[in-house]
Amino acid sequence: MKNDIQIKNKRAYFDYHIIEKYNAGIALLGTEIKAIRQGKANMSDAFCMFIGNTLYVRNLHISEYSHSSFHHHDIKRDRALLLQKKEIKKLKVKGEEKGYTIVPLRIFTNERGFAKIEIALAQGKKEFDKRDSIKDRESKREMDRAMKF
Repeated sequence: MKNDIQIKNKRAYFDYHIIEKYNAGIALLGTEIKAIRQGKANMSDAFCMFIGNTLYVRNLHISEYSHSSFHHHDIKRDRALLLQKKEIKKLKVKGEEKGYTIVPLRIFTNERGFAKIEIALAQGKKEFDKRDSIKDRESKREMDRAMKF
């Protein structure tokens, strides 16, 4: 299996301070994994939340698989995340604290071809933090340009 599927949530790195990262499995349907392997997923509005004791990712947009028949999956359905119990408990406690949230960072496939999602416990950035991120990115870009010539 090729391991080149990388669908990233660039907005999460801009809007949040990443505190802790976790890898989780995703409960997907057959046409969903095929669409992910084609790279047809969008994570820009996705977020994670608990329903009962199960962690779900919501608003993860996985487009319809192009070669499927009339049995299509729902594009923005809630998808269960598969984690160990101790990780779920830890995330539930931390996620309920004020200012913390759980955000998806990227979707990738492991060596066996299974789709995994990297989620993070994150804390929201203030407006001045975002400006600092932009300033750092611009200065890094300027340095790279200067080193190139």
